[in-house]
Amino acid sequence: MPDIQNLYAHLNTLGRVVLGYSGGVDSALLAVAGSRALGPERFLAAVGRSASYPADQSDTALRLARQFEIPLREIETHELADARYLSNSTERCYFCKSELWTRLAELRHNLGFDTVIDGTNADDLGEHRPGLRASREMGIRSPLAELGWSKTEVREAARQLGLPTWNAPAAPCLSSRVMYGLAITPGRLHQVERGEAFLRSLGIHGDLRVRHHGDKARLEVQPDQMPRLREHWPHIETTFHNLGFTLVELDPRGYRRGGLLALAAHSPD
Repeated sequence: MPDIQNLYAHLNTLGRVVLGYSGGVDSALLAVAGSRALGPERFLAAVGRSASYPADQSDTALRLARQFEIPLREIETHELADARYLSNSTERCYFCKSELWTRLAELRHNLGFDTVIDGTNADDLGEHRPGLRASREMGIRSPLAELGWSKTEVREAARQLGLPTWNAPAAPCLSSRVMYGLAITPGRLHQVERGEAFLRSLGIHGDLRVRHHGDKARLEVQPDQMPRLREHWPHIETTFHNLGFTLVELDPRGYRRGGLLALAAHSPD
């Protein structure tokens, strides 16, 4: 059982805090906890806005901020102006996070705050996350990981605090759906976003991904959602063709984290 008072106490050791806030359960927990532990004079949640940030995630983040009276600042990030990011290597997240933390470091300095924090939890530390290297280089603190909180503990703490998104599926940036080596473009991000929104409109629940493989879209859903997907398959094919894909496939293995990374690892040089 996570000790929320322990989280409050830990946040109080960090001075005046800026949080890199996305609206996902990890950063949402810190946003609520930080605003309660530190108050509006010592805490600020900052959202980085760009074409890679899903609109529904943005809506969730803003709605939660209003509901829990979280001090919020929206800033523009410009990762899509970085050719290294657009080339979409397996290090893409490093360049994205470097851009975000640079912007938040400027904000911290301009407002006289002391510390920038993120929502990394202890489970994240064992995964392929180039963005964590950027965080370390920029001196970003990770209170949840520092306390050793797992994703399960984060969700339980979020439930205790009354966050309606405590059990929501993960929603990383749209670029994470684009096959490594295929250039990131606003058009491709838009295809992914519209495709996933359409699947949600059919009542597909839980974790899902539209993996962008150029002319092909590969759909990953949880196993218990596959019957519903197959039921609507003709409509799905038509919709994805209209989005600009020539082929759409259902991945029989279902949703899994790191699917594109595994594909990149087994691709010939």
